[in-house]
Amino acid sequence: MGEFKVHRVRFFDYMPAGIRCMSFNYKTQRLALARQDGTVEILNFSDNYFQEKVIPGNDSRSIEAVCWVGERLFTAGLNGEITEYDLFNLRSKYSLDAFGGPIWTLACNAQGTHLAVGCEDGSVKVFEVFEEKIRFEKNLDRQKGRIVSLSWHSSGTQIAAGMLDMIRIFDVQSGRRCRGCWWTAGPRGGGARCVVWSVPSCRTALAAATRPGRSRSGTGGGTGGGARTHLVSKWDVLCLSVSQDETSLVAGTSEGTVVQFQFLSATLGEREGEQEWVRTRTFKHHTHDVRAVLELERAIVSGGLDTQLVVRPLLDKVEVKSYDTGLRKIHFPHRSLVSCAEQAGLLLFQFPAHLELWRLGESDAHGCPGDSLPVRRKPEKLLELKRKGEEHISCSALSRCGGWLAYSSVSSVRLFRLNCKGNQLSIVKISKLPKVLSSAHQLCFSADSSRLFAASSHSSVHVISLSQSECKYVHTFKPASGCTEPVHLLAASADGAWLATANRACEVHVYSLRKLKSHCTVPVYGSCPSAMAIHPATNNLLVVHADHQIFEYSIAEKRYTDWSRKLQREGLHPLWFERDTPITHVNFNPQKPAQFLLHDMYMFCVVDQSQPLPDRTTQFYNQLTLRSLSEEERPSRSHAFKVCKRFQPLLSMHTLEDGALVVVERPLLDITTQLPAPVRQKKFAT
Repeated sequence: MGEFKVHRVRFFDYMPAGIRCMSFNYKTQRLALARQDGTVEILNFSDNYFQEKVIPGNDSRSIEAVCWVGERLFTAGLNGEITEYDLFNLRSKYSLDAFGGPIWTLACNAQGTHLAVGCEDGSVKVFEVFEEKIRFEKNLDRQKGRIVSLSWHSSGTQIAAGMLDMIRIFDVQSGRRCRGCWWTAGPRGGGARCVVWSVPSCRTALAAATRPGRSRSGTGGGTGGGARTHLVSKWDVLCLSVSQDETSLVAGTSEGTVVQFQFLSATLGEREGEQEWVRTRTFKHHTHDVRAVLELERAIVSGGLDTQLVVRPLLDKVEVKSYDTGLRKIHFPHRSLVSCAEQAGLLLFQFPAHLELWRLGESDAHGCPGDSLPVRRKPEKLLELKRKGEEHISCSALSRCGGWLAYSSVSSVRLFRLNCKGNQLSIVKISKLPKVLSSAHQLCFSADSSRLFAASSHSSVHVISLSQSECKYVHTFKPASGCTEPVHLLAASADGAWLATANRACEVHVYSLRKLKSHCTVPVYGSCPSAMAIHPATNNLLVVHADHQIFEYSIAEKRYTDWSRKLQREGLHPLWFERDTPITHVNFNPQKPAQFLLHDMYMFCVVDQSQPLPDRTTQFYNQLTLRSLSEEERPSRSHAFKVCKRFQPLLSMHTLEDGALVVVERPLLDITTQLPAPVRQKKFAT
């Protein structure tokens, strides 16, 4: 399969933000999660947990609660505002001040007609949901102390509110507190006071996440009796979630555990046959506070300060156990944060608040496979470019020659001209940009660095011509389908003839850059594209989808290639699908046109189209076997896929013009060491 000189990059200090809250849309199977830096992410659980959309954060936006209302998404935070998002343009649609101080919680009724928010001043405010906006309707009786959790009754007539040491029930129509319907959440006999962080259900059970690590539950209704206390942890219980049928409850704690309770019938003693909450399972997949937890139909989803999203299937609810029912941990975004100038040997790292430009090291030594070569010149940081304003950087790009740099936030695009001579770097900002270049979801330069492509609103892509002194607007491509979903992938051909785009509706369009019109549309496949590229010699478009399927499309002939048809006819090896993370980059071997390279978080794979495809009976991971065979025996045991797991976790991989590989790793241990100390650390033999 060939040998590569590898630049092993570990100086990208990417640090994901902790997960603050989550909400699941059962109708669309989408999970929305908000991070501590204000970033909102949407994952499609029906498409291999692929991260479909990312709405960049803002320094002035702190999110404490997130909520789906139909297919609309709302958040609220400590700035006292309720925000609805434009999921096509990936930005806030509007914000509305609730005039109650910081907002701690947000909840929607089952009918999707009203939103309720809990405020710092002790008020519960109800908003009516209209087609294009929300409007304030009423205040419920104000309480002493902040409202930190809310839950609607399934009928929409009552709201349960959690606060310091107490749970109150309100009648929505009158706005009054229900008499005699309240719970005291504090510990009996005095002691430390507690905060009711979560009230997940208001019909058959009420549960409160409290300061001393206890969960109190009782039957909902007209009185506040029947409350019971369950010891969950010695530490704080921070979040709760009840299943849709309200027979199961999960709690997340500050020591990183997730505990499940189930509503079961007693089998022994005087209370035989009576149902009660029984602790059944304890999961330990986090190292820090679990700030958000959800119990779905067949899995428990949790996230917290350790930044990872954990999906833990409930095996007792799975009919057929397979690899798909295994534990999943999502650490990194399913999008590119690294750009590479293949000709100049430069790397651009994207952070929320700045960009870093690095020059790769050099080595003149030679060695055997697996050797670490001495470095003649160490990697060097050439530039740190800070963004303007409070908006986080949403995307960035570096031209192939290293002469152009661009980045975008939600409301602006910045373009810079770079000149690197020896150790001297000069940077010039292009001040006059075309008016259409107001923001971008994705940026890409042409291979000759003469054009900039910017994916904008409504699946459109703007073409900008670049020169030493100015840039001019050339054309805007729009899909014939009229789709308005955002474009998340761009790929330009090496000869400057074609541009391919992929959007979140799983559409892949190819445009002619010479005729400035649409050329063709690749047949729509049901899974979202996760990576794509155009072959520099054949102009065949290679697309990899979130479900790990691979397609090769001939742009000139407007059809799938024979190799692609053969791959779909014979099928991929079963072990190829037993991977947790999607392919995020496609590259080609400049020295061997028949080879292309793919990578996900845990491996990179060299695919040789001249080799036979592996069938189900073939040994898939066969590198060690091939090494043990003679040169004459190897062809009979060789196949198209060669997988390397030496470099991980992988954030990015690129091929330079000289055939060398650049692999960008981000060890999970480096992220863990930058996190604050956990509230409780397990010690040996304790």
